Amino acid sequence: MLPPAPSHRILIVTDAWQPQVNGVVRTLATVVHELRAMGHVVEVIGPDRFRTFPCPTYPDIALSLLPRRRLIRMIEAFQPDALHIATEGPLGLAARSWAKRTGFLFTTAFHTRFAEYVKARTGLPVRPIYAWMRRFHGASQGTMVATQSLRDELTARGFRNIRPWSRGVDLELFKPEPAEDWGLPRPVFAYVGRVAVEKNIGAFLDLDLPGSKVVVGGGPQLASLQRDYPKVTFTGPRYGEALARAYAGSDVFVFPSLTDTFGLVILEALACGTPVAAFPVTGPKDVLANAAGKVGAVNADLRVAALEALSADRAACRAHAELYSWRACAEMFLSHLVPLMGAV
Repeated sequence: MLPPAPSHRILIVTDAWQPQVNGVVRTLATVVHELRAMGHVVEVIGPDRFRTFPCPTYPDIALSLLPRRRLIRMIEAFQPDALHIATEGPLGLAARSWAKRTGFLFTTAFHTRFAEYVKARTGLPVRPIYAWMRRFHGASQGTMVATQSLRDELTARGFRNIRPWSRGVDLELFKPEPAEDWGLPRPVFAYVGRVAVEKNIGAFLDLDLPGSKVVVGGGPQLASLQRDYPKVTFTGPRYGEALARAYAGSDVFVFPSLTDTFGLVILEALACGTPVAAFPVTGPKDVLANAAGKVGAVNADLRVAALEALSADRAACRAHAELYSWRACAEMFLSHLVPLMGAV
C-alpha cells in the first residue's frame, strides 16, 4: 500500500487505450480522471505513443511494435511512485520485464479472459494460456479482479494475491430519460457492446422472442451478423447521450457473453432503468445479486431470462446502479497500489 500523501505519481501501462472503445479503456480512463481529481499525478502509457500493428484476427486493436526501449525511457522520465500494469500485451510484457530486472514492485489487473478469447478465435486450449497468465501476474504484488466469482475461479486456477476492484457507472450520463423511440414492435430486446465473436451475440439473435431485437455497437463480426440476421436492427456504434438513449429506450438488455470479467454495459443498462437478461456467469450473477428488487434475470436458458426480465422493476434497476460509484472504484484501485521501491 502506498504511504499516506496528498499526491502520488502513478503510472499506468496498458495495451488497451484510446481510441479503442471497450470496457477496459472506459474503466481506466474514468479511474484516471477520478485520481487526477483527487490530486494525484497520473500518466498513462498506451499504444497511441508507439508504432503499432493490427492485432491478428482483430485489426481494430493496435498492438505496440517493439516498445521496450522507448517505454523504459518514458517510465524513467516520469519517475513514478507506483506502477500498475493493466494488460498482458506487448506494453505490459515490456513493463513487467523492466520492473523485474530492476527489482521494482508493481500491481496488475485481470481485465480480460484472454484464454477464452484466443480459444474462440483459434481453437487453442485455455490451459496453457492460463498457465502463462498465472506466471505473468504472479510476479506482481497483487492482481486486481472485478468480481468475487472471478476471484474464486482464478484462485482455483492457482492465481495468488488477488485483490478486489469493483467498477462504477456514470449516473449523470446513463439515466432513464430521455429514451430512444425505436419505432419498432415492442418489446425491444437490445444488445449493446463490441460486436465480436467472443461476445456470443448469436446466442441472443437466435432466440425466439416477441417484439424486436436491436444490436448497438461495432466490431469485426458486424457485417456477417447483418448478413445472417436481416430482421435485426443494427445501429452501429453509439456514444454519449445517443448510447444512453439506446439503453433507456429498450425493454430488456440482453447480455449473452460467457467470457466477460464484469460487463460495464450491465451497469450502464441498469442506470438507464433497463433490466438485464444474462447467463449465470461471472459478471451478471455478481452485479445482479443482492439487488433490492427485481432488476433482471439470469438463467442457463437465455430465452427464459429475457422473458422473465420483462417483469423487472425499472426503478429498482436504477437504484441498484446507484450503488456503484466511480470515485469508490478509484479509491479501491489506489488502496491496492504499492510503492515502486518497496516498503518505505
